[in-house]
Amino acid sequence: MALDGIYLSLIKRELSEALLGARVDRIHQPARESLVITFRTQSGTKKLLMNSSAGSARVHLTLREPENPQVPPMFCMLLRKHIGSGKLVNIRQDGFERILFLDFEASDELGDRVSLTLAVEIMGRCSNIVLISPEGRVIDSIKRVGEDMSRVRPVLPGTAYSLPPREKRLDPLDFDPEELLSRLSGDKQELSKALVKAFEGISPIFAREAAFFACRGEEKLCSELSGDNTDRLLYFLKDVKEKIARRENVYCLVKDKNGLMKDFSFIKINQYGGLTLTKEYDTPSALLDGFYTERDALMQTKQRADDLFRVLTSLNERVRRRVASQKIELEECKNRDEYRIKGDLITANLYAVERGMTKITVPNFYEEGSPEVEIALDPRLTPSMNAQKYYSEYRKADTAEKMLRGLIEKGESEIKYLESVFDSLSRATAEAELYEIREELKAEGYLRSGGKKVKAPKALPPIRYRSTDGFLILSGRNNRQNDRLTLRSADRNDLWFHVKDITGSHVVLVLEGREPTEEGIFAAAKIAAYNSSAKNSSNVPVDYTRVRFVKKPAGAKPGMVIYTDQKTVYVTPDGDEAESMKEKKQ
Repeated sequence: MALDGIYLSLIKRELSEALLGARVDRIHQPARESLVITFRTQSGTKKLLMNSSAGSARVHLTLREPENPQVPPMFCMLLRKHIGSGKLVNIRQDGFERILFLDFEASDELGDRVSLTLAVEIMGRCSNIVLISPEGRVIDSIKRVGEDMSRVRPVLPGTAYSLPPREKRLDPLDFDPEELLSRLSGDKQELSKALVKAFEGISPIFAREAAFFACRGEEKLCSELSGDNTDRLLYFLKDVKEKIARRENVYCLVKDKNGLMKDFSFIKINQYGGLTLTKEYDTPSALLDGFYTERDALMQTKQRADDLFRVLTSLNERVRRRVASQKIELEECKNRDEYRIKGDLITANLYAVERGMTKITVPNFYEEGSPEVEIALDPRLTPSMNAQKYYSEYRKADTAEKMLRGLIEKGESEIKYLESVFDSLSRATAEAELYEIREELKAEGYLRSGGKKVKAPKALPPIRYRSTDGFLILSGRNNRQNDRLTLRSADRNDLWFHVKDITGSHVVLVLEGREPTEEGIFAAAKIAAYNSSAKNSSNVPVDYTRVRFVKKPAGAKPGMVIYTDQKTVYVTPDGDEAESMKEKKQ
């Protein structure tokens, strides 16, 4: 992604203005490769998030409340010991290298003042967070790197801290235009790739945007550049520099048409034309907080729920195969009347049948013109027994058809239920949600109930939203909570929402004696669409009715209900709009 050296310098500028002189209040390690340090500042507490995982490495201010483990990891305990209550006195960056150095003034075990540095390295799979002593030695790191992993730069307690190897490149905000053009003229690759190679601290998306502007949307090799192209390139780079200096640059998030996040940058992105959507943020931290929080939540949940995803996928495939086989058998049962007809024809022609015959040809009086039909016979049976054999096959097929229809209906209902659990699991972001889904699957017999007992986390309430005209909107997190919300908590006159014929959450518009407004109805419908498997679709049908018209059939699985007197609205879910309606304190 696009957390390049320039973007990191803008983060550094923001952090310096917000945190310098602040003291450490709390330190948490919510995941194996991430840290959150809470600072006490004159304007209140501020949380600094640092992440060293390969696909999500970054550092920025955050407004999120991460879910912390009950037992803090060793690196977290070490930081609490060394920089707990410490004062942040400086933030450094060497050029546009993707490393921020946070200098702390703290006290050692004897009470003496010491200067410690926390190096946050944003380098893809080599990202790390390292605590460095005043002597420049590694105290410890969130990821230890032995010589078996890197002979060039091991990162272990006691070793001297060294910077990673660095190539000599141009400063993108302070360079000699002649030197840049000289480098480009000798390069035979695409302009965007040559810019990444020439400049320090720029990302591919920035380089592509520069090339897009310089070449007016065409893809050109460096050898194909005209004078107009180079003039436009230099103008673009100069304009970026001036906007950063005047703080007029924008922090742009790029999403595809389905709302899935694609990339981001510190400049406005035009290279994708109408193929993507963009959203602008006021600060670099606000953009990173929004971009990575959603991505990390999905990744962490997937890791913690990987076994559940595998179980559900396996169960779904197994049930689908069984239903497909039953449908084939049902199709075969459609020919059951042929057995009855053959039995009738043998009975009507008993005088012409003798024991020992293997077949008989008789007129079929069930069809117009009575065409002749050949009927196979068992030579070991009497004529009457041959007729009874065909009648027996008819009754067997007739009984099988009735049973198969019931089994297929039950199987399709089970598939729908498993898909609803899968949908709930895909939207789960907290351990409590995963726990409740596991308990639901155990109660339904899909998971074993034995094993080591785990302390149940505190149950989460339904997700709370508030429409712009003041109506409270509640959304269930999983099937069990859907049942509680709809059948127990909601008032019978409240409005109930659910996507039509699609898996999703039960959503209730709480009326509290008021009449629903059109604005409130559409807000609740959008929440229902957003909290469903159709969240990335457009023009989603959402049914709504009074809670009193929603019933649960006897023996139905969790979350499965029937309803009447419904109306349907069509909405397009918007993640940003849904998040803006979400009440901050859940």
